[in-house]
Amino acid sequence: MKKLFVLGFLVSLTLAACSSSTLSFSEVESVPDHVQDKVDSSLTLQSITNDAEGKYIVFHSSGNVESDIDIQGDMVTIQFNVTNLDDVVKQHTYYFTSDPKHDVLDVTVNGESIPFDNATID
Repeated sequence: MKKLFVLGFLVSLTLAACSSSTLSFSEVESVPDHVQDKVDSSLTLQSITNDAEGKYIVFHSSGNVESDIDIQGDMVTIQFNVTNLDDVVKQHTYYFTSDPKHDVLDVTVNGESIPFDNATID
C-alpha cells in the first residue's frame, strides 16, 4: 500500500509540474555578449528572442524604473513605471518566458501602451 501511495504521489507531482506555467519575468544584471551586441541604445523598447522559450526585453530610460507584470487571460502586460527623470539614459534588461496560453504581450510605460521599436531573433 505504501508503494502505491508513493507511486500515486510521484505521478501527481509530475502532472502538476507539467501543467505549471513557464511564465517568468525578471531583471538581469549580466547580459550575454551575443545579446548585448544586438542592443541598439537609440531605441526605447527592444525585444531580442534568443531561444524558443524566452526573450530579452531591453528598455532604455532616463529615470528610475520599477517593473511588474499583469496577466489577464491570454494577455501579459509588462508594466514599467518611470520616476525621477534625469539626463542619463540607462539600459534595463529583463528576461521574459511565456507559454502558449499567453500569446499576447503588451508593454506599458507609466500606464500608456508603447510598441516595440525593434524585435530581433538571435
